Amino acid sequence: MGPASGERMTSCRSLAAAVLVCFVGACGSVGPGTVQRDRVEYGDAIAESWKQQTLLNIVKVRYGDFPVFLEVAQVVAGYQIQSTGGVGFSASNASAGTIGQFVAGGNLAAAATYTDRPTLVYSPLTGTDFVKHLMTPIPPAALLFLLQSGYPADYVLGVAVNSMNGVSNESRRGMSRAANPQFTRLADLLRQLQLADGIQVRIVPGKGNADSTLLVFPQTADAAKAANAAEVFKILQLNPKLRAFTVAYGGATGKDSDIGMNTRSMMQIMQELGSAVQVPATDITSGRATQGAVSGQAGETGGPLQVTIATGDAAPPAAYVAVRYHDRWFWIDETDIRSKLTFGFVMLLFAISDTGQKAAAPTLTVPASP
Repeated sequence: MGPASGERMTSCRSLAAAVLVCFVGACGSVGPGTVQRDRVEYGDAIAESWKQQTLLNIVKVRYGDFPVFLEVAQVVAGYQIQSTGGVGFSASNASAGTIGQFVAGGNLAAAATYTDRPTLVYSPLTGTDFVKHLMTPIPPAALLFLLQSGYPADYVLGVAVNSMNGVSNESRRGMSRAANPQFTRLADLLRQLQLADGIQVRIVPGKGNADSTLLVFPQTADAAKAANAAEVFKILQLNPKLRAFTVAYGGATGKDSDIGMNTRSMMQIMQELGSAVQVPATDITSGRATQGAVSGQAGETGGPLQVTIATGDAAPPAAYVAVRYHDRWFWIDETDIRSKLTFGFVMLLFAISDTGQKAAAPTLTVPASP
């Protein structure tokens, strides 16, 4: 075998080695590369569907329809790459009786399959979960911790509280009720104290799960803070000699050391927002939809629950969230920052309103590849 034949054999062997390296590389894991992409995309998809589901149920409440929530309980993303390949090579320039021209032959075979098989598990809110998540009032402690986290006191109270020690907030569901001026003043005073570090939240451990939540007004030499705290005590009929007051769900207890906070459930908050949905006048006169809170269907409520939910026959060109119901589109405009903030806050309340242990998600068995 001459030098040329040796060079050809070396070249063929190099080709075979390169093909084998490609197949080995194809068998590497694809999982790590998908995490950054899929985590964001699945998160965006779940968030967008959550917004649409929330808006749809608010619209349905306005139309006297029954709200239905379907949670994404589990997401399992499965990927699989399978590849097979083979390389054959033969070369000769001699036989038993003759020496002839160099002869080389080879074959190459390859096959690959890619499988993307995501599994989504949905869990409807029914029975006990429905009661806990939608019908049970938001725990007062959760609202107080929102204040501690920096959410404006006047905003939190205006959206999620019916009354404090019998002082009533505005209500637009059912028979409309204007806010007691003292409630509006109370919310403003608590906001001022919040900005000046004039209120604190404290948890006092009790027996079992019976912890007590205290709203504390620290002693201060600041005349403005002291005057605001004194006015709060007067509105809520609290003992001005005390600094810490027990906060619990319910109406006024008659004790000057307690604050009864009558909080709203998520169903009540949805009803409040439902009154702001713009609906055709014919839907109201025909009895398909309730009257709502605003004369002329301008779509706005007063107080902190200020949100505009528009409607039309065609899909909006730019919307923060949009849904279709009864052959009409309902949406919140992308440029309406006030409505977007209110809607986002309501979704936050959904997240903290679950007051009980959630039911176990269905068991999902994922087959392992051999």
